[in-house]
This record gives sequence, structure tokens and C-alpha cells, in this order.
Amino acid sequence: MGWAAEELKEVDLGDRRLNKRAIALLDTLAAKPTMSIPSACSGWSETIAGYRFLANDEVTWEGILRPHWSCSRTRIACHKVVLMLQDTTELDFNGQSINGLGPLSDEAQRGLYVHPTYAVSTDREPLGVLDAWMWAREPKDANGQRPGIKESTRWVEGYERVAELAAELPDTRLVYVADREPDMIELMARAGDLDTPADWLLRAQHDRALPDGQTLWQTVTSGEELGGISFTLPARHGQKARVVRQQLWARVVDLPHGKNTTIRATCVIAKELDPPAGSTPVEWRLLTNRRAETLAEVVELMDWYRARWEIEILFHILKNGCRIESLQWRTIDGLQRAIALYLIVSWRIAFLMRFGRTCPDLPADLFFDQDEWHAAYLLNKKKPPADPPTLNQVLRLVAMLGGFLARKGDGEPGVKTIWIGLQRVMDCVIGLQFIREADSG
Repeated sequence: MGWAAEELKEVDLGDRRLNKRAIALLDTLAAKPTMSIPSACSGWSETIAGYRFLANDEVTWEGILRPHWSCSRTRIACHKVVLMLQDTTELDFNGQSINGLGPLSDEAQRGLYVHPTYAVSTDREPLGVLDAWMWAREPKDANGQRPGIKESTRWVEGYERVAELAAELPDTRLVYVADREPDMIELMARAGDLDTPADWLLRAQHDRALPDGQTLWQTVTSGEELGGISFTLPARHGQKARVVRQQLWARVVDLPHGKNTTIRATCVIAKELDPPAGSTPVEWRLLTNRRAETLAEVVELMDWYRARWEIEILFHILKNGCRIESLQWRTIDGLQRAIALYLIVSWRIAFLMRFGRTCPDLPADLFFDQDEWHAAYLLNKKKPPADPPTLNQVLRLVAMLGGFLARKGDGEPGVKTIWIGLQRVMDCVIGLQFIREADSG
């Protein structure tokens, strides 16, 4: 059974033909993620079948994702602690005639928003997409207000979904991790109302006034320093990777909630020491329900927060690897079905990249069938070994087809070279299968 059939084994779209088509289309799109749907499909009939599936009003994007959610829960249950990352990305379809789109952060642009919950282990192994919001904004009214449900609700409801899953997995502690936007007392209060079945770890953006008259930042940094931490900040936003050294503080505080109540939380502050000239100092302020009294406990929280970057990698694959914003469709409903499939494809690419680093010696045939890893060798002008190689060996060969140089100091390949290389591998697989069929005929 291929990976797509395994991932969607519980799919139930109300018709066996639709179930079969969902698996086939997922497999097709994963094989050639950067190509358009017609280019990825093998011939006109397969293209028409794919478009009919995505245009079928009986199919919902939730129905497409539901079997992946189930597999993700199974993977989550294998870990003691799992980070449930949440964030929002906007998809820009400006200039396309797609019914149902709305304004983006730039009111003149048209598109929609996607807000998934992305589960990763504390070692950053992608476990799957759990839950998602997809919506288009309503235009602002004459008073500058936007009608409809308050968008900040998605953060509180996102925690509630994590809490529901936590009740199903009593042996796994779930940690809701997010950036500045959900720094809302309402979310913390809701967690308390539910008896905090899942932890929360948020990047703070508000320097709140505390009951003793001091501000939050001042209170925390006026205490004794716990120690320091150093790590490599990955290259991003046009800046090179660099080593960051931070000083750490942590303190339990009571955050005001209404007139007479407070919410107890731990605030962690990390300030960069001696940043390079011209660089913005890396300073993080975190709030969590967890206690962190020792340097080791604070460092663990910092590691968990830095793992939030994995959801940015997911969005990077979705937008640039799968080229989701190049999709052309008539309605937002069909677009959402395609996005659901591409979310699974994006998880799969991230999963391969991370497993190739954390579990490099696993047999490649757990992830690739024989034709696929044979193709990786043949395209690199190497003779395939008699026995299956390791996952890392095959991934490096795949990435080399996507531009990875594999020099001694190059480290491990990233997601971009993997998704480009996978397309070349799958083209070769089609050729191998054609030759085999011709010889047998």
C-alpha cells in the first residue's frame, strides 16, 4: 500500500469511487507538487477526473482531511509531549475570478486565510495537520467595521479543539504554541475554565500593568537572571544564519482579568547579548501556564517556542512548493478542497525532510517504493544497491536532483530541493513502469 492510500485509508466521502479518486489525486499531486493539476495528471482523462472531484459539492474539505486527522492522532499518541502549533497564513489570489474570495491585509488584494493546527514532536518531527480554519473576510462596512464572526475567535476555538484532543489522549501532554496574536486574556481564561487539559505557550505582545503597579516586563527582568542559552538562528527574511546568545529570566506573575480576578502564569524573557552590528536583537517574551523554576525548564520552553518555526516551513511548502496561489478555480469551495489535499502534501514533504535528519538510518522502503528509490539512484548515475538503502541516503539523492550540492559542509537538504527532486524521481518512475509494461507485453 502506498503512502497516500495509507494516509487516507479511513476516507469516507459517501461513495467508493470518490474515496478512490481522493487517494489517487493525493498521490498525483504529491508526486509533482509544483506543477498545475493538468500537468501533474497523466493525460486528459485523469485531469478531468481530478477537476470533477474538486468540483463535487458532495465532497467537503473537512471530509478530505478527516482521515489524515485520524492518522495524525495515532502518531501523536506515540509521544509523551506534542507541540500543537497554530498560525494563520493568507493566500493571495488577486486577479483571479474566483467566487467567494475576500479582502486580505491589504484591502485591495483578494484571497482567503488558512489557520491550521500543526502537530510536531519536541524533536520537531511533523505529525500532521490537526483541525483547520479556512475563511474569506467580509469587506469593511461604511463605519470601517468588518461584519461576521470576530477573527480572534479562531485562537480560542483552536485551543478548545486541542483541549478536546487532549481528553482523548490522556498519556500525551499537548502544548498549544502560538506567536503574538493570541496573547489574549480570554484564551488563558478559557483554558482555566476547562481546567487546562492542554498547556499553552504564547509569545507575549502586551506589557500589562500588574496589580502591584509595576509592568510585566519590568517585574520579570528585575529579578535574578537564570542563565543563558545559545542557538543558531536559521537564515530567513534575507538575513544569514547566525549564532544567538540570550540571557534568560522567568517569574510567576498574576495577570489582571477583569476588576477583581487574576490569572496566574509564568513569564519568560530572553534578551540577546551582543547582537552583530546592524542586526535586530532577538528578544522573546513568553507566557505559559507551566511552571519553570530552573534553567533547564526555561530552556525547554524556549526550545518548544523555537519549534514554532515548523509551521512557517509548512506554509513555505504550501505556497512555494505546491504553488497553491497559482491554482485557478471558479469557486472558493473547490479551492478549499484543493488546499486540503495540498496541506497533506506539504506535511508529507516536511515529514520526509525532518525524518531524514532525525532518523537517517531507517530503511528507505518504509517511505519509498522500490521504483522510487531505484529512480533516485539511476538519475544520479548510480547503480541501485541490492538491498534497500537508508532513508537519508535516498533523500540526499532526491535532493541532489533538486539542486542540493551535498558538499561536506552543506549539512542536510531542505524542503525545496526535496520537492523539486521528487518531481524528477516520479517522472523517472513513470518511465520505468512503462518500460516494464512494454517488456511484459
